[in-house]
Amino acid sequence: MLTSRLVTNSWCILQKRWLSNGSAALRKEYGEYEIRKIRNIGILAHIDAGKTTTTERMLYYSGLIKSMGEVHHGNTVTDYMDQERERGITITSAAVTFDWKNYRINLIDTPGHIDFTMEVEQTLRVLDGAVVILDGSAGVEAQTLTVCRQADKYNIPRIIYVNKMDRPDANFDMSLKSIESKLNTDVLPTQFPIKNEGVLEGIVDVVSLEKLIFDKKLMGMKYQGSKLSESEDKSLWEMANEKRRNLIDKLSNIDDKLADIIIEQESLDTISPQVLLDSLYRSTLNMKGVPVLLGSSYKNIGVQPLMDSVLLYLPSPNENKYLKYYNCFNKHLSARVFKVIHDKQKGPVTFVRIYTGAIERNSRLYNVHKREREQVGRLYVACADEYEEVSKITSGNIAVVGGLKTTTTGDLITFNESAANEARKKLESLKDIKKEVVDDFFASNSKALEPVFFCSIEAPSLSTQAALETALKQLEREDPSLKVTYNTETGQIVLAGMGELHIEIVKERIRTEYKIDADIGPLQIAYRETIKEEVKDTYSCEYKIGKLKPKVTLIMSVIPNYRDSNTLLLDRTPECIANIDAISERTMKAVKNGIDSVLTNGPKLGSPVVNMGVKLHWLEIGRGTLPSIITAAVSQCIRQLMRNAELTLLEPIMRLEVVVPEEYSSVVLKDLSKRRAEVQFVDVRRNNKVINCLAPLAELLGYSKAVRIISSGHATFSLEFDHYEMMDSMNEAEAIKRTTGFY
Repeated sequence: MLTSRLVTNSWCILQKRWLSNGSAALRKEYGEYEIRKIRNIGILAHIDAGKTTTTERMLYYSGLIKSMGEVHHGNTVTDYMDQERERGITITSAAVTFDWKNYRINLIDTPGHIDFTMEVEQTLRVLDGAVVILDGSAGVEAQTLTVCRQADKYNIPRIIYVNKMDRPDANFDMSLKSIESKLNTDVLPTQFPIKNEGVLEGIVDVVSLEKLIFDKKLMGMKYQGSKLSESEDKSLWEMANEKRRNLIDKLSNIDDKLADIIIEQESLDTISPQVLLDSLYRSTLNMKGVPVLLGSSYKNIGVQPLMDSVLLYLPSPNENKYLKYYNCFNKHLSARVFKVIHDKQKGPVTFVRIYTGAIERNSRLYNVHKREREQVGRLYVACADEYEEVSKITSGNIAVVGGLKTTTTGDLITFNESAANEARKKLESLKDIKKEVVDDFFASNSKALEPVFFCSIEAPSLSTQAALETALKQLEREDPSLKVTYNTETGQIVLAGMGELHIEIVKERIRTEYKIDADIGPLQIAYRETIKEEVKDTYSCEYKIGKLKPKVTLIMSVIPNYRDSNTLLLDRTPECIANIDAISERTMKAVKNGIDSVLTNGPKLGSPVVNMGVKLHWLEIGRGTLPSIITAAVSQCIRQLMRNAELTLLEPIMRLEVVVPEEYSSVVLKDLSKRRAEVQFVDVRRNNKVINCLAPLAELLGYSKAVRIISSGHATFSLEFDHYEMMDSMNEAEAIKRTTGFY
């Protein structure tokens, strides 16, 4: 399929800037794309902002697909799971690779729902740049803030695309203000809309002073770019020049090179498009400002200029800010795993970002974190759930590797142990990098978020038990935010996840993909336990095993509000240090096991214990005392101390944003007050009220159905974990009754 004709001066500038030193066309082999002609980008946004629709247009205009799918028709490329197509949302990240104007773009479409934020977290670690998509009628929404905070953590340059500008209530200026105020960044609008009586007719490019009109009959495949003139487009020409001066003025405050050129030329009007593009690129790369574009992906307006901007403003793999770490491998392979899925035909397939070196089919790999060797089976390039087999993939690209059995998300892989050791030595020799940063780099740096919901799951029969366990292992390997544990007291398998939708999706996947009609218990809240005061006591116990009478005497204390990861403290005061230093390593390990058993299952509700330190003051053990007896004694001692220290429950508090028309806002606020919600502030977004509050998760079970009823289906909301908070005695008693069935 033919791509759109190169009609704008912006693209001529792009050719001049990027193609002057290279050949006019690239070789067809995947592994031989020049690294400066590769872009690894992610699409980030709040739910229903148009990520998948925008991605679908990109694939269509690039010629990768012959017809465009629609989210509401359930036939898009990147939403390939049955659950995604039925619900019209993105659940899992999907990678697609396509060519655009002699460049290779590796694009990842990420979920927008907060329950799947771990998918976004995994993806961000391996991206060079990102496109943030906004709904032009809503501006920056709750999940937009979350994904942008995540992108900030990984120093990812980004551009912003204001979508849905065809809507009558879309407001580009409002969106710009919300970006500045909520994302706390300088906006650099490179376009503005041409609207006639609320209808989006085209776009004005501020950089080249062109008017872009898209052919609706050809689904936007072709668009015309014409230079604005004072005689024919007086009002647009004046507005474009004013916005161009404002853009240059903003850029001069954050880009010293442009400021020097302006001083030299003594005018804002003589700045060439090339100079302006270079300044936008530097500002984006240094994260001093964000270029903002606009369009309507559904109406096929503005997508090709967005794709051009990906090439113009976002960095290539050799400009990644973390590349200095991977360069310690020199020419050896270094790659980071960011996703694992189980394909029905191909088995487990592993998505990796290659930073240095190359991966070849049937080669051997070394997992640095697990210290294990793995055999590469086949090698693929991904297009959502379709894979094109290749023989080699080089640095800067995203590869899909078949045959890896133990590698999981976050793992670092190379060719052999010696390459890993050499890289570590080289990285440790760099003066500006701390040792803990080096350790974190070589570890599996996938830190899963704490789940807030859990439930039991049971196989429908003994014959399907093994199949269920296999399915759960595969799903847990795919999704690090899903936790599967075995409760030894009840004999149940416990499933823990990020939200009601998360658990529901897992259940449906087990039913449809693995053909197991598993029984799911009622959702429970993931409470935590802690203590209110410090308590110190002596505990002694004696056992009889045959002729031996092993005895354990302990003096321990528990400390409240303790947040260090090392929960065991040793008393090194003069009266205790001799006893503490005499404890053998084997005995100390048994002590730690006793502490861990209590911290995993607290005495009040069996929930994990947090914010509590344990100090060992004294330990005496009799002859023949086994480590298991020491572990049991330590566990019993701590439980006794916790009961004396006034044990209490902590409940998860969620950050809730409700968008509701003004006429329903009072009833929504009244309902929230009944749910122990603490309203932080209320914003006005055109005819809607945006209610931001903190509310206990226990009060929000089934809130989706409730808010639809009281608002007649007009309200939408987003939910995100914020913190744990101590409960009062009345609510704690209710929580215990709800969980156990009795007070």
